[in-house]
Amino acid sequence: MDGVRRRLCVHRKGATRALPPGHPDLPGDLAESGQPVLVPGTMGTASYVMAGTAGNDAFWSSAHGAGRVWSRHQALRRVRGEELHDELESHGIAVRPKSWRALAEEAPDAYKDVDAVATATQSAGLARLVARLVPLGVVKG
Repeated sequence: MDGVRRRLCVHRKGATRALPPGHPDLPGDLAESGQPVLVPGTMGTASYVMAGTAGNDAFWSSAHGAGRVWSRHQALRRVRGEELHDELESHGIAVRPKSWRALAEEAPDAYKDVDAVATATQSAGLARLVARLVPLGVVKG
């Protein structure tokens, strides 16, 4: 900030490392592409594979998931596991939960929009989009 070199410890709470192509800490097989950044969505939404980019001024950090908007308790009050199971199955997503409660706690509506998170991540120059993945099956437990 003031031109003085400092040694820092970066703690990535809610984030993951996203080293850019050519970074010396990358293994040889990732040197050309940059570090993989996995951005999981929910059991009913997409997930993303992204890669670190040059120019990331957030200490080479990036989001590592959609992030919750409801607490687990809020999700249990708003969602019935049995209904969520039927909804996901109707979209062709096979669901095998340990319990209805566990399923309800992880309801897709309890999380931020992962598409918006991935778009914001790319727009901010933190990571670039490599692939968008959609769920075929879910095992909770």
